[in-house]
Amino acid sequence: MHQSLQALNGDSVLINAGNTVGHFVLFFQAEDTCGGTFCEHHVYVDNPLPVELASFTSDINQRNVTLNWTTATENNNSGFDIERSIENDRWSKINFVYGQGTVSTQTNYKYEDKNLSSGRYKYRLKQIDYNGIFRYYVLANEVIIGVPEKFSLSQNYPNPFNPATTINYSLPGTQNTILKIFDINGKEVVTLVNMKQDAGYYSVEFNGSNFSSGIYFYRLEAGNFVATRKMMIVK
Repeated sequence: MHQSLQALNGDSVLINAGNTVGHFVLFFQAEDTCGGTFCEHHVYVDNPLPVELASFTSDINQRNVTLNWTTATENNNSGFDIERSIENDRWSKINFVYGQGTVSTQTNYKYEDKNLSSGRYKYRLKQIDYNGIFRYYVLANEVIIGVPEKFSLSQNYPNPFNPATTINYSLPGTQNTILKIFDINGKEVVTLVNMKQDAGYYSVEFNGSNFSSGIYFYRLEAGNFVATRKMMIVK
């Protein structure tokens, strides 16, 4: 709760009572209104802040970002929209984490944003009350996902899958990149990527709706790097 006091000469005092409810007396000295002696002003706090955020931090592990935040107390807290901005672009919601409603003890929260591409990211929490009122808490630091140190081709996920799966790979430098899918007999069935790509982390979705169940292979060619992995469509 905030309350502002206005003095005769136009100065003001902002009182922040946090989540503390009750009756307070503010003592102050003002030459114009109190004749140089101490005056008092009664302050009544009856609408505390719904959520008091104690901390909001981030940890980076290669291309994964873990957000950690702690509330000191919560009142009428439905939960948190997690929002992300890439390269100073517009904010977009990426997930929702449920709150604890009303609690007077510390609560710890965690969310992991996985498989990010190289770039600069910002995060914020949109804390939402049950009545729809909301407020934002912005992560103080910018998160930077750097360039990978080596080539890699990860196992697709999920696997087995139906109908879609994601293939992740990394390039330490600019390369002509080709990513293809082959059937069990070694016949090429689709080309997912065929272009020059800058250094970074990449994710490509493969939709197998038009393919029959069975074992398939995907192969990445980037410069002198060649790697092949196996995947399975189950319908």
